[in-house]
Amino acid sequence: MAKTRSHFICQNCGAVHSRWVGKCDGCGAWNTIIEEDPTAGIGGGPGKAPKKGRPVTLTTLSGEIEEAPRIESGISELDRVTGGGFVRGSAVLIGGDPGIGKSTLLMQAAAALARRGNRVIYVSGEEAVAQVRLRAQRLNAADAGVLLAAETNVEDILATLSEDKRPDLVIIDSIQTLWSDVAEAAPGTVTQVRVGAQAMIRFAKQTGATVVLVGHVTKDGQIAGPRVVEHMVDAVMYFEGDRGHHYRIMRTVKNRFGPTDEIGVFEMSDRGLREVANPSELFLGERNEKAPGAAVFAGIEGTRPVLVEVQALVAPTSLGTPRRAVVGWDSSRLAMILAVLEAHCRVRLGNYDVYLNVAGGYRISEPAADVAVAAALVSSLAGQALPKECVYFGEISLSGAIRPVSHTGLRLKEAEKLGFQAAVLPSGSAEIPKSSNGSWNSIESLMDLVVRIAGSKHVGPTDPDEE
Repeated sequence: MAKTRSHFICQNCGAVHSRWVGKCDGCGAWNTIIEEDPTAGIGGGPGKAPKKGRPVTLTTLSGEIEEAPRIESGISELDRVTGGGFVRGSAVLIGGDPGIGKSTLLMQAAAALARRGNRVIYVSGEEAVAQVRLRAQRLNAADAGVLLAAETNVEDILATLSEDKRPDLVIIDSIQTLWSDVAEAAPGTVTQVRVGAQAMIRFAKQTGATVVLVGHVTKDGQIAGPRVVEHMVDAVMYFEGDRGHHYRIMRTVKNRFGPTDEIGVFEMSDRGLREVANPSELFLGERNEKAPGAAVFAGIEGTRPVLVEVQALVAPTSLGTPRRAVVGWDSSRLAMILAVLEAHCRVRLGNYDVYLNVAGGYRISEPAADVAVAAALVSSLAGQALPKECVYFGEISLSGAIRPVSHTGLRLKEAEKLGFQAAVLPSGSAEIPKSSNGSWNSIESLMDLVVRIAGSKHVGPTDPDEE
């Protein structure tokens, strides 16, 4: 009989080792390797005798759906992020920093769904029943018919959910607190998280109930535990925001039943989270229109246009190596913009510290912000404020050309709705609407933008040979 070999699994990243080591080769963490039996739990190896399978019923793609495929919560920002509501039988994973408002949002969503006649069960593994009730009273959700339980054992939770009528929505707060008798590991470890997640996902698929799992995040902002959990669920959403600001953003990074890169904006108050129907006004609320180095970027998040202010500060440096500090944007892309400005526009920034910030703690991920960043940099270096009624967007290539971006019409309509009468956009952009009271200015190269802001003069020190 073959000897059973144990596996040594990192409880931080899930890497498998053949023997115990002090430092994980996958993530570099110390003292996270734990010995586990490969024949125990889900994914058990050949040590256990396989049972005979049973045939399943095959069907076709065409057919009628017995009930509504989605459950709308009535919270428009949450329904926007989920693609129109929670899909029945789906599993949703929500992650976010501690104290960012995950439990608050889910309590409000549970109350809204319960008031619409849905059967909602809230299972808390981190708080007692009395603590959850205190939050519900603060959020004015105590009168909603939400069923509450404080339990961490997976088998007990599944037995409770199967005892009565099938729930429409089940909230598990959080997946890291669940433990199962099947796995011989501590709660929060890779094995327990995988077993608990798979059990809850199986329940969702078999019964048609929607299961929402709350996940803790690491210091890097990623959901803690094995990455396989994000592959198993149907949707992954991140609830993010800066604690120094009162707004929160829910961002979709995976959705099998709707668009990705969609966002919902909420504002934190003493009564919970409030929806922000027009986030552009929120991000531009404290804008200083007369200060140089500030450009308004017309961006797109999923299907929503968002206007946000990009701030730049270019200051002489006393260091041997100039400093480059970026908040809310990609630092590698900033280095590329600086190189293109110096190579094709004779804008010398080698002796300057460059600081770039996206106002309000907002994070930009699309390359269409290149033109807005370049405009803010040139404006700060030249000491000239940009026109207060103008927005900027476009992608900059390494040759200095300005490339068109998608959804030009949505960006311009949002800008015009908020009172912006001009825009600097790439030449050749499609879907350009006619402006009723302003003008849209097209540019072909980055040099055109520099000349528009600073004129024909140099905006930085030049070499003596060039003068």
